[in-house]
This record gives sequence, C-alpha cells and structure tokens, in this order.
Amino acid sequence: MITVHAKNGLHYWQFYPSQKNDLLTMNKKKFALEDGDINLFKEAIRGAKKIHQDQIVHAPIREKVTQPSRKKVQQEQVDASFYFSDEFQPQLDNDGPTRFLRPDSNPYELKKLRRGDYVPELFLDLHGLTQMEAKQEIGALIAACKRENVHCACIMHGHGKHILKQQTPLWLAQHPDIVAFHQAPKEWGGNASLLLLIETTESARR
Repeated sequence: MITVHAKNGLHYWQFYPSQKNDLLTMNKKKFALEDGDINLFKEAIRGAKKIHQDQIVHAPIREKVTQPSRKKVQQEQVDASFYFSDEFQPQLDNDGPTRFLRPDSNPYELKKLRRGDYVPELFLDLHGLTQMEAKQEIGALIAACKRENVHCACIMHGHGKHILKQQTPLWLAQHPDIVAFHQAPKEWGGNASLLLLIETTESARR
C-alpha cells in the first residue's frame, strides 16, 4: 500500500517494505536481457583479449630554453671587457674595506652588500689567471649576469698584494652596469673577494 502525505503544500509518497521489494523486482524484469541478446553479445566479443595498462611513463614536456650561440656569448664578453682600461684609474676610497657606488645609485646598496643581505648567484675565481685572462673572465661574468638576470655575483681575487686584487676593483668601477661592489662578508670570502651588484633588466624595474 502506498500512503500519500501532504506537507507544506508538497506531496510525497511512503512505500512499505513489501512494496519496495515489489518495485525492485519489477525494475529488474523491465531491464532484463533476453537470452538471445546475451548470446549475440557473447558472440560479438568472442576472441577479444584484455588490454593491459601501458607501463610506459612519458616525461613531461618541458619548455624549450633557447641558449645563446657561442659567437654571441664571445661578443658579449668582448663588449663587457671593453671598459676595462689599465691606464684609467678611477678614484676609489682607500679608507676601510674596498667599495664602490655608482654616482646615480642608492647609498643603502653598499650597506646591504656589507651586511650580506644579497646572496651571490654566480661566482668567479681569478686565481692563477693573467691580467688579460682576468679581464675576459670578468667581462664574461657581467655578460652572463645580464643575460640571466642575476643581480648579485661574487669575484674571488685572492689575498695579499696580488696584482689582481688591486686591479679588479679598478676595472669594475669603469663598467657602466656595475651598480656597486663591496668587500665580501666572511661567508663569501672576506677581503679575498668582492660582492658586486649588476644592473639587469629586472633590477632596473625595481
């Protein structure tokens, strides 16, 4: 027996357990397949084989990174080292640690370099190089920083009164893309190294 209830203007039906079973039986009969249909289906899939899951794992497609040609890299290196003259001697403050600030730059940058607020992403070791080789390598470093948008780098020129320790700051101060440099904190080499800030496309937007 089906009882109809009215509540809040809506009607809903309540079935007794025996009526629910009758409805389920009716539905099964309604959607049951005939023996002929079952036989036709079995005939259609005869000879079919189970497909196993593909075990090949495909690597994700990565975005292609365009690398500059060797000729372009060499030209960037030449362009960067063009500014390094041994005859021009920029005026650097000899009192205290080695440091330089480009005239149009914020003096606070020197303080941040001294405190180690900047972490260098590229490093250059000049040990064992001639002056000509050192110029070329410094030029290559600056070019790489600009190409890869690296704002801070570290140059290790060595201890004592080595000629490269004297010349490296003089060369760097002549390059227009050097924002500032300062004697490195101890964790980056102390007075045997320089931390430098390079003007890049991204740093210029800040």
